[in-house]
Amino acid sequence: ANSLQIIASVLMQSARRVSSAETRGHLFDAHSRVMSIAALQSQLSVSSVGDVALRKYFSDLCTSIGASMIHDPRQLRLTVEADDSMATADVSVSLGLIVTELVINALKHAFPGQRDGAIVVGYRSGDAEWELSVSDDGAGMSGSRSPAKAGLGTSIVEALATQLDAKV
Repeated sequence: ANSLQIIASVLMQSARRVSSAETRGHLFDAHSRVMSIAALQSQLSVSSVGDVALRKYFSDLCTSIGASMIHDPRQLRLTVEADDSMATADVSVSLGLIVTELVINALKHAFPGQRDGAIVVGYRSGDAEWELSVSDDGAGMSGSRSPAKAGLGTSIVEALATQLDAKV
């Protein structure tokens, strides 16, 4: 956790020093990702050995993301609707990273111009099946017919889904 905080501090200092807005944006994105991973690590280190209660885990994670990225909680709401599922620590880390990427993406793109809205993280599991969703009531995708170029976040989500033997 200390190493992650040092890395996050270095990224933030670098972001403040660069003149390029694009580079600054990439450094802020990297800072957010590192802080989210630090939050995940912190939450897992205090959890009991063994399985992780996903509802509490996702709720704590979203509280952490919201505290660092939502300036006015009356304007943007981030909620969790999950069943009583449990997961191993390894699986919960992968799920948490997916949630982090998708929530950060929604916060960055779904609510332009200080628009009000909500993001909902959902999780349900059955016998051998499970479903994780992150939805928002934001602006939606642009009307452009050409597909957007996949970014780092999409690559991370796809790699984690593959690791979980899941489909995006």
